[in-house]
Amino acid sequence: MIDNMRIRENIPDDAAALERLYSATFPDEDLLPLVSDLLDEEPSILSLVAIVDGVPVGHACFTGCAIAGTTNRAMLLGPVAVAPAFHGQGIGSALIRDGFTRLRNANVIQVFVLGDPAYYGRFGFMPSTDVLPPYTLPKEWRGAWQFVSLSDPGEQLYGILSVPRPWCRPALWAP
Repeated sequence: MIDNMRIRENIPDDAAALERLYSATFPDEDLLPLVSDLLDEEPSILSLVAIVDGVPVGHACFTGCAIAGTTNRAMLLGPVAVAPAFHGQGIGSALIRDGFTRLRNANVIQVFVLGDPAYYGRFGFMPSTDVLPPYTLPKEWRGAWQFVSLSDPGEQLYGILSVPRPWCRPALWAP
């Protein structure tokens, strides 16, 4: 990991840097509308930025969600972006782990993600079959729907993850 990196919550002045970051990290995907909507509209978001030499080089969003029939707090992780020049230096991992610490302190029970099991498995994510995503996933993506428990929920959670409006775009859940 980079010695002079620090992680802090996103501030409005980060907008232009995050736009450049997402354009460079995901040149074939336009995640900027999702990120902008989350940052502009969602009060239950944890948006973390990794800073190196005063410049944002990584970003992770955790969005508050609900599971019908439970009062347990759940979050959806994503997107996570790290500037290509900083890949492989532990920045994405540091953002996710810092987020987990903050979420545990806020009594969040579970975090869900739709992503590469090889990458997210390093953080304890496992396939989720009891809490389903808000949209039907293609068969080849089902193993990518994962969760991690941040504490003992005290009960087995079942249902469909209810996501806020910015996540209610079927294209975000399909190839």
